[in-house]
Amino acid sequence: MSQTTDQQRTARARSSAIMGPRKEIGTSGRDAIHTLHRTLGWPHLVAMGVGAIVGTGILTLTGVGATLAGPGVLLSFLIAGLVCAAAALAYAELAAMIPQSGSAYTYSYVAIGERVAWIVGWSLILEYSVVCSTVAVGWSGYFTGFMDSIGWTIPAALASGPDAGGVVNLPAVAVIAAVTGLLLVGSRESATLNACLVVLKIAALVLFVIVTLPRFHAGNFHPFLPFGIAGHVGPDGVKRGVLAAASIIFFAFYGFDAVSTAAEEAKEPGRDMTIGILGSMIICVVIYVGVATCAIGAAPVASFAHSAEPLALILRSLGSPTAARIFGAVAVAALPTVILAFLFGQTRIFFVMARDGLLPERLGRVHPKSGVPVAVTIATAVVVAALSAFLPLSEIAALANAGTLCAFIAVGAALLVLRVREPALPRPFRTPFAPLVSAVAILGCLYLFWNLPIATQWRFFVWNGVGLLLYILYARRAIRSRP
Repeated sequence: MSQTTDQQRTARARSSAIMGPRKEIGTSGRDAIHTLHRTLGWPHLVAMGVGAIVGTGILTLTGVGATLAGPGVLLSFLIAGLVCAAAALAYAELAAMIPQSGSAYTYSYVAIGERVAWIVGWSLILEYSVVCSTVAVGWSGYFTGFMDSIGWTIPAALASGPDAGGVVNLPAVAVIAAVTGLLLVGSRESATLNACLVVLKIAALVLFVIVTLPRFHAGNFHPFLPFGIAGHVGPDGVKRGVLAAASIIFFAFYGFDAVSTAAEEAKEPGRDMTIGILGSMIICVVIYVGVATCAIGAAPVASFAHSAEPLALILRSLGSPTAARIFGAVAVAALPTVILAFLFGQTRIFFVMARDGLLPERLGRVHPKSGVPVAVTIATAVVVAALSAFLPLSEIAALANAGTLCAFIAVGAALLVLRVREPALPRPFRTPFAPLVSAVAILGCLYLFWNLPIATQWRFFVWNGVGLLLYILYARRAIRSRP
């Protein structure tokens, strides 16, 4: 059996990805079990993006960001949103041009090559796994608060991990199990339910704005920048400032990258991916600015900064317990849409890496009826549930950001590389001012990474060190043994 060279593999990957899924693949045999089904339209993808973006970031991390930046967290939202908007434009062009699953991993493989693609894919595994865990922990906070409000108290030992004084976060594990079951049913079915829950979630945020806007007090914005703009470490060892907060609540904006993992399941990728990515991003920027402004205007930052359910807490503090209960109930019902979107994306990353030969081949098999990669979905859920059961929200949110920033840098670079190397390729969507957009995405992400907690940066490098070791010992050998 002859070994395939790096150049041959890269050329094959570029050709296959740019031309789209191969038309000659049949409905049976080895190729069929590695082929996803095209069942999603652009409404499903917009709903997936909004469902992924509007979630723990605005419902729970508003308090975390306010702790680090005070009222200046509004600027943190704008800075993080600007960087994400640039990355979203790069994603939109590449997803429409390269209609295959894999997101930044696939784009890096096409534009740069196998080794960089492995690093990006390994970082995406970190991002998606940790995001799902973070959202599960945030959902648990709202679920526990809602149950308390109706008189059913969950023992503290079973409602939080060791860092928060508990033993295990069982609600977080339960919601991961429920979402996994839904994903195993099928992509279209889970996407349709997701769309319904997204409408419910937006309605709850509109309710929040209606209740809090009449209680708006401009005095709550003073002092606006108690910790300054640049990130700096205080006497307590915590990095604070607008940019430090932006590096954490950056988590609140991404989610559109999960949409790009569905490219191989979109009915018309050229159109549907562009609408799905950019449409969801625009909708969410408007929602975030409105909700964050109303939250700070309605209550002093110190009153909700450390809450696991800050928006519901604000409603209760304003003497609106009924609205708080409704909001909490909707959060309990709708926050799992974020888990669904990212767990979906995580399984597709694993799926594509396995199909490319970088992970065990059996992880790249899909069920013939549901079109779902069953083995990798279940395995991913087990890992995510374990993380959510024992780790604290703020630490895992920061770690997720590190993986995402790496992926966004790679996508910005891939956009530039393909514009220079393949200028004549058909592009259903062309990013305007591509060099500027790429520069904002790359430099902005690098600066936000610099402002992450030092411990988070080290954990990210350790994770990728383990990944490189796995690549050398397994993935590189496995792919070179393929015909």
